[in-house]
Amino acid sequence: MSGTSRDRILARVRRALADVPAHERPQDHPVPRDYLRIHGARTPAESADLLAENLADYRAVVHRVAATGLPALLTELLGRRGARRVAVPAGLPAEWLAQAPVEQVPDSAGLTARELDAVDSVVTGCALAIAETGTVVLDAGPDQGRRLITLVPDHHVCVVRTADQIVDSVPQALGRLDPARPLTWISGPSATSDIELDRVEGVHGPRALDVILVHDGRPRDEQAVTGDSAPARGL
Repeated sequence: MSGTSRDRILARVRRALADVPAHERPQDHPVPRDYLRIHGARTPAESADLLAENLADYRAVVHRVAATGLPALLTELLGRRGARRVAVPAGLPAEWLAQAPVEQVPDSAGLTARELDAVDSVVTGCALAIAETGTVVLDAGPDQGRRLITLVPDHHVCVVRTADQIVDSVPQALGRLDPARPLTWISGPSATSDIELDRVEGVHGPRALDVILVHDGRPRDEQAVTGDSAPARGL
């Protein structure tokens, strides 16, 4: 068959639909969705533990901190990286980086990929996080900024509120997310492997991901869960 790959694929679709009546619409045949929405019952604390465990398995570094300790922890993490210039979404709470001795680079439409490449880190919030898959989802909200700012800098610090941003499963997440927004799903390191399974990190985003789970408890509850080898993030 001649033509482009697109033409060939569309031709196959047309052949597959040849016996479908012209008046028929997808909604005429509802798809049963009686599968489990979650796998087992969990308390909010158990969901947070599962999220932390799965993120660590994906070689991210997970930190837990009380809300009052967040600015100090962000300052510490950026200091460990030697970060001097940090990309900041327009709606990031000002107090988060109030203690950090860094130059804040505000996200804007004029900020190019080349300019972002000169930024050391990016700090964002998230839309939600999924415990069962160890996934953080961004939707370009005010505290997250454009997708570009989380794909170019080599280090991403993502803040998750345990009280209201952790769901157990993907079906629960889909019920809370707006499909019209630009969604970025982060599960594991930004990495790829060739046929020999040689792993290369930092291909589709930052090589290092710190996830901070912020709770309302006391500072003595703080702990870190660390993945093996270099922490990383993926799409």
